[in-house]
Amino acid sequence: MDIEHLGERTVYQFCQAGLLADVADIYHVDFDRVRQFDGWGDTSIENLEQAITASKARPLANLLVGLSIRHLGSTGSQVLARSLGHLDRIMAASVEEMAGVEGVGQVIATSVHEFFALERNREVVERLRAAGVNFAGPAGRDVPQVLVGMSVVVTGTLDGWSREAAEDAIKARGGKAPASVSKKTTAVVVGAEPGAAKLAKAGEIGIPLLDEAGFARLLETGQLPVQASNDSA
Repeated sequence: MDIEHLGERTVYQFCQAGLLADVADIYHVDFDRVRQFDGWGDTSIENLEQAITASKARPLANLLVGLSIRHLGSTGSQVLARSLGHLDRIMAASVEEMAGVEGVGQVIATSVHEFFALERNREVVERLRAAGVNFAGPAGRDVPQVLVGMSVVVTGTLDGWSREAAEDAIKARGGKAPASVSKKTTAVVVGAEPGAAKLAKAGEIGIPLLDEAGFARLLETGQLPVQASNDSA
């Protein structure tokens, strides 16, 4: 759950004391008992309590990672959260539905499905729900899906976007954001100091190049700027 002040040593200490058995126990820690531990004063306890409370609003992907589902790492958690949008939908999804999400696949989908099929894990989820932990995915899921079927590569540094944010914006609109250029690439967004190999490949196969303004238009409308399309001819 990426909780500040709850590091590996503290988790081990709490587990040894019987305070933690699963991720839901984090939100029911008996701080009266913690006060009896060496090194735990009012300030350290207050800091941990505040960090635990703040973690309830963390993105759904953080919660999925915190559940420690076999084969499901950070990237898979982000993809599932973005695609299905809520923990309840993930729990109800079939293996086929999850495996159909790009970046998930059969192995991860089967593992997630089997995890939530176990009653003890569903009980943990309900305790997390009762504690007020966020189950909802990214708001980007609600944006118009104007890039469905498109593959957009980002290279170089953009003024208004980090690389991760630009790729998330593409995926949130239904597109793909691969790391390399291929014949399936719809366009290449070019920032400062772009990758020479990507530009060369795009030029070789006639892929349109977009500046940041062209990228903004693509995100808004799903259409390539006229000049970019002409450049690829």
